[in-house]
Amino acid sequence: MKSSPDVARPGRPCPGPGIRSWLYVPGDRPERFGKALGCGADAVVIDLEDAVSPVRKADAREAAVAFLGVGQPRPVYVRVNPLGQGGEEDLAALRGTRVSGVRLPKCEDPAQVTEAARLLPDVPLVPLVETALGVERAYALATGDAQVSGLAFGKADLAAELGSSHPEVLDAASYRVLLAAAAAGLPRPPMSVYPGVRDLDGLALDCVRGRERGFFGRSVVHPAQIAVTHSVFTPRARDVDAARRLVESVERAGANGSGAWLDENGDLVDAAALRQARAVLDAAGGEGARTRRPGARGAAGGGRPPSS
Repeated sequence: MKSSPDVARPGRPCPGPGIRSWLYVPGDRPERFGKALGCGADAVVIDLEDAVSPVRKADAREAAVAFLGVGQPRPVYVRVNPLGQGGEEDLAALRGTRVSGVRLPKCEDPAQVTEAARLLPDVPLVPLVETALGVERAYALATGDAQVSGLAFGKADLAAELGSSHPEVLDAASYRVLLAAAAAGLPRPPMSVYPGVRDLDGLALDCVRGRERGFFGRSVVHPAQIAVTHSVFTPRARDVDAARRLVESVERAGANGSGAWLDENGDLVDAAALRQARAVLDAAGGEGARTRRPGARGAAGGGRPPSS
């Protein structure tokens, strides 16, 4: 029997309310870890990859492990190095810590996901799709292991590989990631970093564009970008109220055996409308986060800015 699109794959980690902002902080700047947690981002990502120079990788790994030895008030993820380039050591070191999840950079082969899961069991994994081969294999990466809890798209490295930063080219690639996540029953992917840290108007416009195309949240590299990102990806109160009323009406109608009908405005209310309403509630961190598909498969400064 065909599964409902609102039912996630068996065995996957089930995410909670959607993360609107993922704030990167360089792994070799441990004095900034605590400050990053206080900036208001929904999640912090300690970066052991692009933001850290090769000679400081070991120090960054040790700092991340020490920080994650205790629980933190917000989710703290780690972007490890690619497998074969220090990623194995990063993952092994994170075993036994309280890391919330791991971002796997430049993923191209499902075997990389499988190996990451072996090295760090029971921790959510987020493959970063940022190469042409990764885009081609996005669905295979999304379904590569039950620990995969989401996909993320990175356009900077892909643009360099393609020799083009044309919006239409990068949009075409990002849609492949969006579709792969949906097909695998994963949350909507976040947008990658907006490089203009001081261009908050441009950031807002880009966030709106991404939201309209189906993405949710984005990676940020400066605390100034958090409020703008949240304002775009936080559902408006009237939309949340309308979604809650729709869910309640569907539940009442379901109890009476109704399937689809027209509401008081003459709009069709069916399973698709219900999924959209629950997505709004999920993004708001409310009731929708607890009505997800049963059995779901689930800072700034220093070094090169993160690309995804």
